[in-house]
Amino acid sequence: MTAVYPEHESIEATSVSGLTVAGIRAAVRPVLRRLGDTAGAREKARDYAFGEVRALADAGIVLVGVAREDGGAGGSLRDVADVVIEVARADSSVAQALRSSFLVAEQVSSRPDLPHRDVILTRLRNRDLFAGTSNERTGGASGQVNATARREGGGWVVDGEKYYSTGGLYASWFSSQALAEDGTVVRFTVPVDRPGVERLDDFDAVGQRLTASGTTRLTNVRVSDDEVTFPDRAQPDNPWTGSFAQFYLAAIQAGVAARALDDAVGYVREKARPIKHSSADTSVEDPYVRQTIGQIAGRAQAARAVVLLAAETLEDVRGLTGPAARTAGAAAAVHVAHASAIAIESALEAAELLFDVGGGSITNRDLGFDRHWRNARTAANHNPRQWKQAIAGAYHLTGEEPPTTGLF
Repeated sequence: MTAVYPEHESIEATSVSGLTVAGIRAAVRPVLRRLGDTAGAREKARDYAFGEVRALADAGIVLVGVAREDGGAGGSLRDVADVVIEVARADSSVAQALRSSFLVAEQVSSRPDLPHRDVILTRLRNRDLFAGTSNERTGGASGQVNATARREGGGWVVDGEKYYSTGGLYASWFSSQALAEDGTVVRFTVPVDRPGVERLDDFDAVGQRLTASGTTRLTNVRVSDDEVTFPDRAQPDNPWTGSFAQFYLAAIQAGVAARALDDAVGYVREKARPIKHSSADTSVEDPYVRQTIGQIAGRAQAARAVVLLAAETLEDVRGLTGPAARTAGAAAAVHVAHASAIAIESALEAAELLFDVGGGSITNRDLGFDRHWRNARTAANHNPRQWKQAIAGAYHLTGEEPPTTGLF
């Protein structure tokens, strides 16, 4: 039976009048159950969870951290972390696909001066989803932008090709940037069905395969002036604007670790048999299986703990101005870097240890347990932790501030 979800308009009224974190979590619980039950099979079939993602959006999941007066649930960053971890626990590809939408919601929440803020809020309240990237495979090591924007007919015409358009197949809006003829950076947001916007399902990593993170091709895409913004040359008090994005990725890793624990426990209880020389009659009673489950649980707990602590640290930066904001922002960026490294290592280790609770049968492809390591590994490669750890070490040793590249 195909589930029928409410139309946007009916949920919009509920959102403005009384959306709550608890209400959202209750509404998405059955959706996450469906996602979790089908994640392995969908990955094998390259079957995108369009219905479930739409249901999550309709429930207001992206509005968890948006203020009540803006039509959101008024949750804290810890609430956001809890929700993201649970989505990733069900299906880490879906959690990653929602990342751009959560980033947009965070910008609205943290920046009262955000350009086009009212328009963006309306889209969020309408349960629209967002995708966006500046990344290009021809961009070089420094992230050079080769997409072009030229003036034409009172607006702009954009041409180029972007990659890592995470969530692009689920989204209603696509944001990116291009270079004008004079070298000015032109940032823009357009509907994904705008003529000339082509979304390709060509993401082919070993993991996170259903994040819809492939190519967005822009061919003579017309962009009006009210869809364009230009980078603010003024230095913000807290220039580490990428900390939330990195924190979000750490939450995905915590979700992967939690799912590895779920699957390890489920396998031992339901399918595993003790090895021939085991001292136990059942795998549940095997002391070494118990030890391994304890190790996996510890990794999952560590990942979750560092993510939640990072959320509280980022929350403390909000509302600060001047030198206090810069000092706290730098410390929070380093804190998130630590959380990222621990969450990544915990997820990878938990996904590896999962295979130690069973024999040869636990490696059967129909179980799909290898996806947990592959998903953690793929997400980790977006943000190499060696750089984060080295820069964090420099901060602790000399007070050197982390870079403001968006990766901190």
